[in-house]
Amino acid sequence: MTDRNLDEYIDIITSEGKPTGKTALKSEAHKHGWYHNTIHLWLYTKDREVLLQQRSHKKAIHPLLWDVSAAGHIDAGETFIEAALRETKEEIDLQLQPEDLTKIGVKLHESSYNNGTIRDNEFHQVYIAELKVDLRDLTPQENEVEALKLVSFKEFEVLLENSATNHHFIPTNKPYYRFVLKAIKEKLGL
Repeated sequence: MTDRNLDEYIDIITSEGKPTGKTALKSEAHKHGWYHNTIHLWLYTKDREVLLQQRSHKKAIHPLLWDVSAAGHIDAGETFIEAALRETKEEIDLQLQPEDLTKIGVKLHESSYNNGTIRDNEFHQVYIAELKVDLRDLTPQENEVEALKLVSFKEFEVLLENSATNHHFIPTNKPYYRFVLKAIKEKLGL
């Protein structure tokens, strides 16, 4: 695994999610609040567990909180699927195939951080996939991921319910996390 340039070129889209034909550095998009796409891939097991990634202590936004299994910005010209596969390989060293992914939706995320110096306007392209390897077979990317863990659906719900005080999940993302867990349960026929 190699660390990629942290300031890659990304496609800029409208506030409605439509292509503009323009590209910019990720840092510029965050500085100006330009809308862009990201991917989120949530991994689950048939044993009713979800893989969580602890954000690196080096992250400017929400360091050390637990979040999506793998996520990242979509490079300029890259498809959503290509980005999902690349980010998963880079962040946790897991090689998936396009047919492994199920798209469950698109979620708009609009936030400002660090006194408004980061304006994060993203459309999360959200996918789920079954994790078919042991947790010990995954290798977290040092600059992105602090740790990985599997939590049961029940533990996920309890952690989420108490996220305002337990410093586990990003508390403002509660509805999003519920949406993801519901989609995973539906995929498993629960």
